[in-house]
Amino acid sequence: MGKVKEFDTSVIPHLLKLDGNHYWVDYDEETDTLYISFRKPQCADDSIMEGNFIYHYDGEQLVGVTVLNAKSISEK
Repeated sequence: MGKVKEFDTSVIPHLLKLDGNHYWVDYDEETDTLYISFRKPQCADDSIMEGNFIYHYDGEQLVGVTVLNAKSISEK
């Protein structure tokens, strides 16, 4: 695992807007996929794909987001 050389503090307001107090983030470098979970286990019963984002829902509650091609999105 690489070390973070610099933390981009511009993400803080976005993190504070997320539902709940806990979230988990995993990154798969081989597939360039970022997984964000707002509940463990997610137990999603529906998913909606919009562009490079897959939103996972349990009923009406957003329980996770999968970001495809995460590095290319973050470089824009």
